[in-house]
Amino acid sequence: MTTVITTVNEIEPIVQLVTDAVSSPHTKRAYERALNDFMTWVQAAQPGPFNKAAVRRYITDLRNSGTSASSINQRITAIRKLALECADNGLIEESTAQAIRRVEGVRTEGRKLGNWLSKNKAQQLLNVPDTGTLKGLRDRALLAVLLGCGLRREEVVTMTTDHIQQREGRWLIVDLVGKRNKVRSAPMPSWAKAAIDDWTDEAGIKDGYIFRPTRKGGRLQDGPMTSQAVWNAVTEYAQQIGVTVAPHDLRRTFAKLARKGGAELDQIQLSLGHASVETTQRYVGEEQDLHSAPCDVLGLRL
Repeated sequence: MTTVITTVNEIEPIVQLVTDAVSSPHTKRAYERALNDFMTWVQAAQPGPFNKAAVRRYITDLRNSGTSASSINQRITAIRKLALECADNGLIEESTAQAIRRVEGVRTEGRKLGNWLSKNKAQQLLNVPDTGTLKGLRDRALLAVLLGCGLRREEVVTMTTDHIQQREGRWLIVDLVGKRNKVRSAPMPSWAKAAIDDWTDEAGIKDGYIFRPTRKGGRLQDGPMTSQAVWNAVTEYAQQIGVTVAPHDLRRTFAKLARKGGAELDQIQLSLGHASVETTQRYVGEEQDLHSAPCDVLGLRL
């Protein structure tokens, strides 16, 4: 028995089960987008059984359209999970789901360089918000935490006053729950703590969420900022200094500047909450020196 999927509505409850099974908001959005794209393709190009052959044809179409290997692999992961949920709910046979699980991903050659700010540009970004306004104080504190602590935007919006504590004479963000529900603590530079204090004192925040939406006139809204609001704030201020960066690029900037400043790789790893030091090495570009590159010693000129 294999299911013939003709409309997104028929599979939407199963898609919801897949996205509900992950805790990261970023992963939820990625899976939902991947599965909706797959269902749109099914309707337009492959009306028929949900099976291994259909998934392979989808991968071929993605590759022909120029979709990157990493993007294809992320979509395959979501489709594999969809297959298992469909089998658990009696829509396809278990053997069909296992066959889909065995669909191989696309091999990724090389490594993306990523994006980050220089020290001067990072300092410029910190100075952009208008600290004469409540929103400006909040946004400067927001940028300070992203640049000074290397947090993900989903982690920033869940920060509360209880997270900020002292240990051994310094300020930390303690017991922060990050990706895959991993708990860590991140040291905080004094200037980031000062930016938070300026914001919370002016806003009258004594407990609860630190970063909250503001209305016109300087009034606070209930609840935390959304991760999308963090994205919007970072990209808007970046445009004002003539750069294009997203919140995750500030996390990479933290790692880059820390390494250049002499921080040990394992300590950067702990601050970022990476599962392996290899991931941290990719962030800081440990293997590629962009300041003393092979092209600098060729001896050629125009």
